[in-house]
Amino acid sequence: MRTFRAVATAAAIMLAFAGCASETAAQQSGSASTGSSPSAAAQALVPEGITDVLADAKKRVADSLSGSTGFTPPNTGPAAQRKGATIAYVAADLTNGGVNTVAKAVTEAGAAIGWKVNVIDGKGSAQGRTNALNQAIALKPAGIILGGFDATEQAATIKQAADLKIPVVGWHAGAESGPIASAGLFTNVTTDPLQVSWLAAAYAVAQSEGKAGVAIFTDSQYQIAVRKADAMRDYVKLCSGCSVLSYEDAPIAEADSRMPALISSLLQQNGDRLTFLLGINGNYFGGAKGALRDAGKPGAGPPWAVAAGDGDAAEFQRIRTVDYQAATVAEPMPLQGWQLVDELNRAIAGQQPSGFVPMPALITKQNVPSGDVFDPPSGYRDIYKKIWSGQ
Repeated sequence: MRTFRAVATAAAIMLAFAGCASETAAQQSGSASTGSSPSAAAQALVPEGITDVLADAKKRVADSLSGSTGFTPPNTGPAAQRKGATIAYVAADLTNGGVNTVAKAVTEAGAAIGWKVNVIDGKGSAQGRTNALNQAIALKPAGIILGGFDATEQAATIKQAADLKIPVVGWHAGAESGPIASAGLFTNVTTDPLQVSWLAAAYAVAQSEGKAGVAIFTDSQYQIAVRKADAMRDYVKLCSGCSVLSYEDAPIAEADSRMPALISSLLQQNGDRLTFLLGINGNYFGGAKGALRDAGKPGAGPPWAVAAGDGDAAEFQRIRTVDYQAATVAEPMPLQGWQLVDELNRAIAGQQPSGFVPMPALITKQNVPSGDVFDPPSGYRDIYKKIWSGQ
């Protein structure tokens, strides 16, 4: 039996701001409870042209594990604008590893271009993000970067920045890369969320030889999280021998407290049929470890945990030590931090966004980085420094 758990009151309030997310979540709720096929809108989240999903899954996994392209940004753009200026990085929640990693990369890149970066924590709530964004605007910065939350949620506050001629760019601030004009966002920096989700789901399909039984974890406070979870669900549904056993809505910020009981319940309901845990963020699996261990499940799986999030130090450590996580789909977050600074520089210079969309990378024990982040060796720092120097 599939389940769809209600979100907390705060998350429900958030859905009122994220129109696309609330619509998708409502569709998902109906599908999860009835077991019906995905709606027409959800079917758009399935890759086109797949005739053999197992073959497609194995190819996606192999290509990603051996790939080295997609991490080199354009080598042209405006020289550094307004040296000595202050910019603000407004974080959704600095306890989130990805949001924190991007904050550090933005700070590093800011120093390279000649800016001071103020990092302000939204502390994991809509009101906290509004407060943080208001603090950022009060600084009268040269620009603002949104770190890890929907621009549509804060459209009214972003308009205040626009009225003051403060450009705003975002990381994971919408479901797709590129400008979000309706929310006043110059551009959104992210990998293609559908490619991330399909790669995570493909790992489950490929590793199980087309027999995966999966539970999917998302957080409907975030439009991009719902979209990614729906894409994982729909890819798995292409596999006739696979099953989506559960689609769970649980706030990422409460993963440590909620996941133990949730995992225990899923194990009781599904037993050995539950072979993969697919989450839109690796935080879920840190919270799941205790319950899996108490249930006598080995760290090496099953069930195998796979994240379609961004890839952070805690995830890499779990993968490295075979500690209740098998894989993650990592984003090149240091590269994205530098790209955010470059995009903001383009906005200040009155130019167009770069249009660059970095690739995601599947990380397993086979290729897990020795450090805390996936940082592709594409020479992107030198490329951006050369651009900003005017050479």
